[in-house]
Amino acid sequence: MGDRVSEVVYPVSIRPGRLYVVATPIGNLDDITLRAVQTLGAVDRILAEDTRHTRRLLDHLGIVKPMQALHEHNEIGRVESVLAALRGGRSLALVSDAGTPLISDPGFPLVRACRAEGIDVVAVPGVSAVIAALSVAGLPTDRFRFEGFLPRKRQARVDRLTELRSETATLVFYESSHRIAETLDDCVAVFGPTRAAVLTRELTKLHETVRSAPLSELASWVAGDANQQRGEIVLLLAGAHAAGRPDETDRLLRVLLAELPVRQASAIAARFTGRPRNEVYRRALSLRGD
Repeated sequence: MGDRVSEVVYPVSIRPGRLYVVATPIGNLDDITLRAVQTLGAVDRILAEDTRHTRRLLDHLGIVKPMQALHEHNEIGRVESVLAALRGGRSLALVSDAGTPLISDPGFPLVRACRAEGIDVVAVPGVSAVIAALSVAGLPTDRFRFEGFLPRKRQARVDRLTELRSETATLVFYESSHRIAETLDDCVAVFGPTRAAVLTRELTKLHETVRSAPLSELASWVAGDANQQRGEIVLLLAGAHAAGRPDETDRLLRVLLAELPVRQASAIAARFTGRPRNEVYRRALSLRGD
């Protein structure tokens, strides 16, 4: 009996004149939903931030599909032609180079124009670097504030960080590899050396890194290791007072003290709350009754 070739069955939900906003992997190409694969295979055309980058994904998935470049430099000029294609009954998918489109990626002007004209825009959700980083950082996730990329120029960056100094929600930033060391130094200057922070780098890729530490320690580590200044980076900071409130520090210490010696428990608590180590050690002694 010969090998049986199974044909990919695409969903019947693909409809003419719709724009599908499709999330794609941020690293590992297998991190894509079945619905995303089906959608990319069924639409008439794919609007891609970089067609060469998306071609590698399509080749991996075995999909052959016409593509059109849609990025920050040409998006405004191409909105009308894309709308015309949608009005004419074409089904289109919008993808970015990685993750969920529009999240610090192109697509907003097109989606806004579609909504204004009453053209259906359908989310095909999946990977997002913001959510992936939050899920492994160990910082509070009940409230977070995504700030995207900070300004490139130092003074503007410091000014923006200063505006966020009293924010109590967890802060999430994208940062480029060639600016991460400078940004961490600026964060130390603005938020103080003990603010708890997490650096995630190359999530889902071969050299994935997740490092939790007070800001000053994190800044020194990155400055001393050129490998940590490469790749895609998401930086997370504990919100003001959120991780370091005495009541929350006490709760953490009580859990740790039930399993660990005072010195080890206080070191871990200081690391995750951003509070001074000596202060946390004294509090641990008090909680234990010493």
